[in-house]
This record gives sequence, C-alpha cells and structure tokens, in this order.
Amino acid sequence: MASVALIVHLGRESAAVHARELTAWLVDQGHEVRIPDDDSDITGLGQYCVGDAVLSDDLDLVVTLGGDGSILRAVELTGASEVPILGVDFGQLGYLTEVRPDDARSAVERTLAGEHDIERRMLVQTTVTTAVDGRRTSHLALNEAVIERSAEANTIRLGVEFDDEFFTVYAADGLIVATPTGSTAYAFSVRGPIIAPMHRSLLLTPVSPHMLFDRSLVLAPSTSIRLTVEGHRPASVSVDGRRIGVLADGDSVECTEAPCSAHLVTFGARRFHRVLKAKFGLNDR
Repeated sequence: MASVALIVHLGRESAAVHARELTAWLVDQGHEVRIPDDDSDITGLGQYCVGDAVLSDDLDLVVTLGGDGSILRAVELTGASEVPILGVDFGQLGYLTEVRPDDARSAVERTLAGEHDIERRMLVQTTVTTAVDGRRTSHLALNEAVIERSAEANTIRLGVEFDDEFFTVYAADGLIVATPTGSTAYAFSVRGPIIAPMHRSLLLTPVSPHMLFDRSLVLAPSTSIRLTVEGHRPASVSVDGRRIGVLADGDSVECTEAPCSAHLVTFGARRFHRVLKAKFGLNDR
C-alpha cells in the first residue's frame, strides 16, 4: 500500500472531477489517499483531508492536478521531505507538469511501480530576519523569492551582500532571487535570462531599477545573498507568489541554496528547449 496526496487546483472543476475519480481508483487498489484541508470544498473529499503539518509524513507520492502553480503549492506543503511530485496538467502547456489528464491513472501506476525518472530541481531557502527583535523565519521556494515595494511605497532601497561582503545598494521597485526553474517565471517577465532548469545557480534580477546598473547576475549556488531594507519605505517579501510579510528599515532576507531538492517525476527525457518552442510558438526555420 502506498500513501498518495492529491493537490487540486482550487479554481478548476475539471481537476476536482479527476481528483474524485483518481481517489476512488486508488482506494479500490488499497492505497491511502490524503487531501489538504484547503481542497475539501472543491473536491468533496473531506473524509480524506489531513492537516498540512502531517500531510507529508511517510508519504510516497504527491499528484498535482492543475498547472505549474499547483506544483509550487506541493513544494510549499511537502517542504524538505523530497516526496516525488507528479504533475497532471489541467491548464496551458506548463514548464513543470508532466502528463495530460487522460494519462493520469497510468502515470500514477507507473510511478508507484518505479517505472519513472526523477528530476531534482534546486530550491532556494529564504530566511527573513527582523531588525527589532532578531526573529527569523524560513521558507522554501522552487521559483523565487521577491522583495519589492509595497502598494503604498515608491522605489525602495535594498542593500545587497554576497557571502557577507557588501556589493551595492539597489534603488528599484524590487529584487528577485530565482532558481534556474524560476528563470522562466517572474524574472523572465522583467527580461532576466533563461537558464536551463537542471543547472544549479542563483539568479539576482532587479525590477524596474532606477540606476545605471540594471543587469541580472547569475551567481554560484553556494553564494549567500543578503538583501537589507535601507530607509523608511517598507517592502513586501513573497516566496513563490505567496506574500509572507512586510519588511521595515533594517530587516533583511538571506537567500541560499536549500539542502533539499524538489523531486519531479518524469518519464524519459523532457527536453527543455522543446518546451520553450511550444510555449512561445517558435518556428523550426
């Protein structure tokens, strides 16, 4: 018997229908099914709901039914457990999702039988430290950590250190620290470089910089990047699109390569350049 968690896109009824069908089949096969509490309403599978704190305990597989955002949510929920994540695509062509809905059951069967490969994607560990009391909180991200101006503020000033050595102060709308996987997310929208996702590096990209130096930096994965708010203007900090707090003067965010990875289920080689061609409609000639 295997323990399988289903994470369902909260806005797609078709994903909920497939979740119910997949749950019935898994239970009939003698497997344990777990559903996050937040998914109970859309799926109607409340009897299988468990708390987020225990979702990944002795878990064998996570199946996401949605898009790339559902995989980001799976990383958030399973944390450092490195449980394999199988993405079923209910949206447009995604960078991370592996199979189509009609193939979901066979993909789960193959995965539970060990007939699959694993892509180990780098995660960034983000540690927020408040200047007033020294309180520290940490979060994992597959795509990026973002420090940017809050709605009521204009340009913010962020002091940047690499491995505890001061680099410069950025005057910008924000700074993005992305993984190679995240280079095609927010960083891409502000003209950062595309990095093949199996690389290991940290990408620092400014958002609307108000200074002459406006280039992205691709840094070694071992680099510790510290961003410190300088001045009275507050900044918001988010991780993989989830806003986790507001930073005041002197508060800092440290971004490092996480000691764990996201384990994405694949079935044979998934060539990244082919995904890019399909995503952007690039011609062969």
